[in-house]
Amino acid sequence: MSKKTEIANLNAKFDQLLELVARAVPKTPSRPDLSAADAFVWLPNPGELQPVAKVNRVDITLLCAVSRVRDLLVDNTLRFARGLPANNALLWGARGMGKSSLVKAAHAKVNADEANGSLKLVEIHREDIESLPALMAQIRDQDEHFIVFCDDLSFDNDDTSYKSLKAVLEGGIEGRPENVIFYATSNRRHLIPRDMIENESSTAINPAEAVEEKVSLSDRFGLWLGFHKCSQDDYLEMVNGYATHYGIKVEEEKLRADALEWATTRGSRSGRVAYQFIQDLAGRLGQRLD
Repeated sequence: MSKKTEIANLNAKFDQLLELVARAVPKTPSRPDLSAADAFVWLPNPGELQPVAKVNRVDITLLCAVSRVRDLLVDNTLRFARGLPANNALLWGARGMGKSSLVKAAHAKVNADEANGSLKLVEIHREDIESLPALMAQIRDQDEHFIVFCDDLSFDNDDTSYKSLKAVLEGGIEGRPENVIFYATSNRRHLIPRDMIENESSTAINPAEAVEEKVSLSDRFGLWLGFHKCSQDDYLEMVNGYATHYGIKVEEEKLRADALEWATTRGSRSGRVAYQFIQDLAGRLGQRLD
């Protein structure tokens, strides 16, 4: 082999080594373009905030039968947006009663009411909870305030990622950034199944400590907002609110009778059921919900 060929081979190997080193060195996250939207979805791979051009939400005035929790969450969100002390919030309870809708509606209302409108909503999916530290690293030093929102948050028996969430919320060495607040919705008050808690208490050496470990996650949320099954009157109020908002013209008694029949066939009453009824009614009338 000639000396020239030898040098060429060495250069090729050196280039390969440099490429491997470049891949191994962690890349500094690029600064997100927060002017692109008011809402984003966190993508852990490749570690980016994806802008959401149009958020799927309803006007806050349409969230009937939850006025108390609505006002509490809006007030908490407003204080946070103004740089005042505010709490992480857990919205728990019955399905379809507007938990996630309220988070998105509160974000929109506060942004509309505040002059600077710098409050950002970032949704993180349940399966990406372990990537929370990476998300925090991207938004910690930003000028804007962020609601990090996780819908339908819960943990199963063999899932230990709740420990990561506990550390990020309050227990970590850095703590929660001052410009970040965490809102979550769940059907479970303690985020963890009752049988998981009971199983821990029956098998652990110290049952009390085992239970404490599991339920302490929900203690990281200073604001607990409970959503309960609605009454017939509440359900009809929701239906009437939607019908008025979308300008659906139906005789009052017929609207009531059809709405009750719809709820009976579904076997439940909730804000979601009321909206689904309105969608069906508008479709039969040939009317768009704009």
